[in-house]
Amino acid sequence: MAFLEIRNLDAFYGRARSLHGVTLDVEAGRIAAIIGPNGAGKSTLLDSILGLVRTTGEIRLDGVSLTGRSATEIVRLGVGYAPERGHLFPFMGVRDNLLVGAHTAPRDAERNLRRVFDLFPVLEERQNQETGTQSGGERQMVSLGRALMSSPRLLVVDEPTIGLAPRVCHDIAAALRRMNEELGITILITEQNVNFATHLARDVLVLETGEIRLRGTADELMNNPHVREAYFGH
Repeated sequence: MAFLEIRNLDAFYGRARSLHGVTLDVEAGRIAAIIGPNGAGKSTLLDSILGLVRTTGEIRLDGVSLTGRSATEIVRLGVGYAPERGHLFPFMGVRDNLLVGAHTAPRDAERNLRRVFDLFPVLEERQNQETGTQSGGERQMVSLGRALMSSPRLLVVDEPTIGLAPRVCHDIAAALRRMNEELGITILITEQNVNFATHLARDVLVLETGEIRLRGTADELMNNPHVREAYFGH
C-alpha cells in the first residue's frame, strides 16, 4: 500500500471538471513530481489533496481516507501545504508568518522553528522583517517553512521555483532534499521547470489537460520522446 493513494479522482470548479480520473501513488519516503504545462490541473490536484475543491474518487494517506474532510483535519493528519507564491501575510514578520503554520501542532512549534532556521539561516537573521519586503526566494523559504511548522508526514509543494533565479532554485532543492532525507518527509511537488523536477524527484508524472499522460522514473521520463519534444524542444 502506497503512503499517498489517489484513485479515479475528478475535481470540479462549479460544473467545470478540471481533473479526469487521476490515479497515482506516492511511496513513503520518496520525492515525486507532477510536471505539465500551465493550466494542466497541477494546482487543482494539490488543492484536491487538501480538500479545497469538490472532488469525486478517493484520496488516502497512510490508509486513512482524506475524502470529505476539512483542510484543517487533513493538515492534522499530516499533510503540509506550500501553495504557489506562498500566500503569506505581507505585513507580518517572518517569525509570525511561520508560527501561523503551527496552529495544528502547537506543541512542536519551538522544535519546528529551529528546524526551519536550520534549513534557511537567512530567515532567522530576518525573522522580524515583514514578508512583503522580502525577495521572491525568501518568501518561498517562508512558505516552505510555514508548511514544515505543521509537522507534516507528507509535504505538497506547488511550483516552488516559479519566478526564482537558478541559484535560489538550487537552494530550494537542497532544502527539500534535507526535509526528505533528514526528517523523513514524503514530498510531492508540481513544476513547470522540468529540469528542476527531474533532478529532485525520483518519480515523475506528466499531467496534461487534467489527465495523467505518462509516469516513470526521472531517467525514464527524460528519455521519453514526447517529454523531450514537449518540454525541451527536441
